Amino acid sequence: MADVHPEHAQLQADRIYLGWQYILLHPDPGPPPKRPSPAEEPRPVEGPDAEEQELLRRERLQEDMLNRPVRAVRVFMLVLSGLFLVLAVAGYLAWQFTLIGLVATGGVAGICSYALLQGDRAVKYRVLEQRARDDRQRQERDKELFHAQEEHAQRYREWQESKDRHDRQLTWYAVAVPDEIDRIDVAGGTLPGWSALVTLLGATRLYSGGHLTVLDLSEGAIAKDLIELARKGGDDPLVWVLPVDLPRLDLGATLKPEAFADVLAHVVSVSEEHRTTRDLSFDNAILERVLEVLGENATISQVTAALRALAQVGDPRDDLKFGLITATQLERIGTLFGRGVSDRVVIERAWALESQLRKLETLGTQAVRLPPARLRVVSMDRQAGVFGNRVLGTYVATALTHILRQSPASDRPWYHTIIVAGADKLRGDVLDRLMDACETSRTGLVLTYRSLTPTVRERLGRGHAAVAFMRLGNAEDARVASEHVGTEHRLELAQLTETISESLPGLDGGYTSTISQVDDDREERAESRADLAEDITESTEWGRTADKISEKERVLQRSREFLVEPHQLQQLPTTSVIVTDATAQGRRVRLADANPAILTFPKTTLGELEDVRDAVLSLDPGDGNGEPPPNLGPPPPRLDWRKGRQ
Repeated sequence: MADVHPEHAQLQADRIYLGWQYILLHPDPGPPPKRPSPAEEPRPVEGPDAEEQELLRRERLQEDMLNRPVRAVRVFMLVLSGLFLVLAVAGYLAWQFTLIGLVATGGVAGICSYALLQGDRAVKYRVLEQRARDDRQRQERDKELFHAQEEHAQRYREWQESKDRHDRQLTWYAVAVPDEIDRIDVAGGTLPGWSALVTLLGATRLYSGGHLTVLDLSEGAIAKDLIELARKGGDDPLVWVLPVDLPRLDLGATLKPEAFADVLAHVVSVSEEHRTTRDLSFDNAILERVLEVLGENATISQVTAALRALAQVGDPRDDLKFGLITATQLERIGTLFGRGVSDRVVIERAWALESQLRKLETLGTQAVRLPPARLRVVSMDRQAGVFGNRVLGTYVATALTHILRQSPASDRPWYHTIIVAGADKLRGDVLDRLMDACETSRTGLVLTYRSLTPTVRERLGRGHAAVAFMRLGNAEDARVASEHVGTEHRLELAQLTETISESLPGLDGGYTSTISQVDDDREERAESRADLAEDITESTEWGRTADKISEKERVLQRSREFLVEPHQLQQLPTTSVIVTDATAQGRRVRLADANPAILTFPKTTLGELEDVRDAVLSLDPGDGNGEPPPNLGPPPPRLDWRKGRQ
């Protein structure tokens, strides 16, 4: 099989990477075939000559037992002949009779001697015959052993080839979706799992030359590793921690009054889940009229001052004193909505609007010109109030929506990517507007949901979107997810995924604001080392944890299969992601590990499984099985943040 190094196994700008799937195209061949050994009887220590002597001794012993009567007769005849001679010499027996006796006894003795000689020859013949028989059997065994060893050598060569393919094969293939999709919905998961997914997805988008905005509503600092990774690669991320950095947040400052009124109306609705479109329209009408009075570039503090005047709350002279409104504006506000019964309704809504928008009064009051950055993170301080954070999150999401609506459609899908972590904290209509704005502007959108609320279920996978499921602790959420994926799918889970997930600590600390700091060594950072694999190892918790795992554990792993059932989804490892997306061949279901440290493993490729197989077939048509060769794919390339594909 030819050695193939597909050049396409590089990070591609038109792919959204969500993790790696563990696949063994070449199964483990097991232990090597056992070498055949001759099945011979044990020989004495003295060797084959001693064995032959022992056989000769046994045969002679047996022959002696059989010839014992013959020897006795021969001895008797010899004694009898001697007696005849003695009697003849003594004169007791005539020589005629003596001669006859000697002839008779000598003949019988001769016959006995001849019989004994024949027996001895028979013993030697049987020994020689046994030796020949043993030689023939030994030759047969040697012949059989030779053929067995030849077969063993062939089987061993085949086993060695299989072992080499198994040991040298790639084990981690990229799981990505094309940038043709409009959105990725991530359902379930833990904060560490989100951290892994955001770090991987964000790092690959930044390397591809794109820009990334993270709206972190989880209060868990899930983009902390991504920020460190971006710094290591030479970028200078901008991080806002709200509400502390609210004065330096100028998001929405350039919106027209109509759009600004719409944003503020949705911010107020965050506390009223069951408000109708009519209610939003009423609030929007009030805010539009107030902004018309205040004029262009009105601040939130001016809006709240006008609403207090409209709701007749407090002393308007205080707002006049601080310059929030003018006397002319105060007079116009008093005549905006006539007099009568409806005035009561306006006052109540103005009061409600003012009470909600007060949380945004410092917005943009200390805005400064910030340097450009490809990574922007807006987060909520976990020490702040839960309701206040929801108001701030809704404002940022709605303001982003209006900015996107005013932007022309990009010619590069997902060039700008927005990640909203904890999107289930936003109202359904806010999510709908953000989805539509991202789709029309061709901005990539990733939404992560902790739980599958009715609002989330209605929107999960809607439109041209990929859906990713992570650990779902709630039984009902797990049931809904399993029905969405399909319980007939059998997925393969690597042991390493479970091992690392069990050893990871929780997320510590929060974000550190960067927008108030002047980066004097920006040029020096831009010239720093930009090897993504090394940066992941050095600057992320994932890389440091994986670095403690031995090389053998990284390469040689076991795996287990499971069906997509509710109890399995409740026990998924922290970084496991079940990715479902639609293709021309049908809907795909793949299990991935979002751990970014897998990029540093020697058996990882940035190519997808299907693409790698196609490359092998095109480069080596003789490989009919469609499986990659033993050393398919180069090691992970050195990824330069400054040289993203344009």
